[in-house]
Amino acid sequence: MDRIIIHSYNDKELRNAVALVGFPSIGLVSSIATNFLSRELKLDLVAGISSPEFPPYALVHNGIPMPPIRIYAGDRECDDGMKCDGLVVVTSEFMPKPELHHPLAMALLDWLQEHDVNTVVTLDGIPQTDDEFLLVGAGSTPAAREIMRKYEINDMQDGIVRGTSGVMLYEGANRGADVITLMGSAKMDMPDPRGAAKLMEPLSRMLPELKIDPEPLYREAEEIEKRMKGQTPEVKELPRDQILYG
Repeated sequence: MDRIIIHSYNDKELRNAVALVGFPSIGLVSSIATNFLSRELKLDLVAGISSPEFPPYALVHNGIPMPPIRIYAGDRECDDGMKCDGLVVVTSEFMPKPELHHPLAMALLDWLQEHDVNTVVTLDGIPQTDDEFLLVGAGSTPAAREIMRKYEINDMQDGIVRGTSGVMLYEGANRGADVITLMGSAKMDMPDPRGAAKLMEPLSRMLPELKIDPEPLYREAEEIEKRMKGQTPEVKELPRDQILYG
C-alpha cells in the first residue's frame, strides 16, 4: 500500500462506528453529500489520504491546507435506527485513476476496521432517466442486506457497481465486513445537489439521530438550475477522471 499514504491528525478513539464514504460520481452527488455532512455535523478532521499518483492540489479550508481525501469523525449515540457510538465521513473531490481504486479501497477498509468501524455505507450516483428519483442498494453480506431491507432500500439484483465503491463492496464480502452501497439517480451534465439531498433521505432513516436537514442542498440546486437556464451553450458531461467539485 506504499502508493497510498494515510496521515493521522487526531488520535480520536472510535467505538462501534458507522462510516459514510463519498467519492465523485454522476452528478457529484456522493461528494456533495459527504462534504455537506462533514460541515453540518461539525465533525473533526482526524485523517487524510494522499498519494504521489493523486492530482497535485491541496484543498484549503479556513486557511488550512488539506489533502484531496479527508476522513472526519465524531461521537454519536444512535438510539434509533442503526446502532452506533461514532460516525466517520470520508470525502473527496476527485475520482481516482482506475489503477488506484483497488489499493485505495483496501487501505481505506484496513483503516476503518482498525478504528472499530463495523458498517460502511458508500454513496454513488446512477444516470437519471426521468423525473422520478431512483434508489437502489447493494450489500456485501447477509447482515448488510438485512439492514437494507429494514430501511426499505431496494436490493439491486443484477448490475455493476464501479470504482472504489465496487471494490469496497466485494472486498467487504471477502472479509465478512458489512458494506452497503447506496446508489441514487442524478443528472449527468451538472453538479446535482438535489440528487445529493435525495440520496441522504435513506441515511436519515438509518441514522435518525443525526437530524440531517437537506434544505440547503435543495436551495443550491435551485440556484444552479437558474444559472443553467440562462446559458445557451450545451453543457457537456465531465469525464469521470476530471471530476472536481467546489
